[in-house]
Amino acid sequence: MKIDLPEVVAEVRAEFDRYEQALVSNDVAALDAFLHDDPRTIRYGATRLRRHQGVPRRTLLDWLDAPAVEDRHYYVGRDYAVASTLFHRDNAPGKVGRQMQTWVRFPQGGRVVAGHVSVIDER
Repeated sequence: MKIDLPEVVAEVRAEFDRYEQALVSNDVAALDAFLHDDPRTIRYGATRLRRHQGVPRRTLLDWLDAPAVEDRHYYVGRDYAVASTLFHRDNAPGKVGRQMQTWVRFPQGGRVVAGHVSVIDER
């Protein structure tokens, strides 16, 4: 298997960016559409129900903010990718958020089959 193919990394990044836009604009229908519609799809961490309470502003970190890690990691083949990022929320000073998603290519496009979001003390 070949990994980190530039054209596939660009495709995953574009999907990730569309997901991020839906997240920060509180577009619950779009967020749901990014999730693979299957009972085996896993989502750990913050729940969608909490999304209806409003959107805390978040800022994705870049390598200047977190030099030990890149802002977004993509490990991809042709039909499978893992994307991860770090973020800060305005309403959580002293904390850092971590988000990881497993994306799979389906006929209808890339969909998240597993996702995890957590917010922990920043070190």
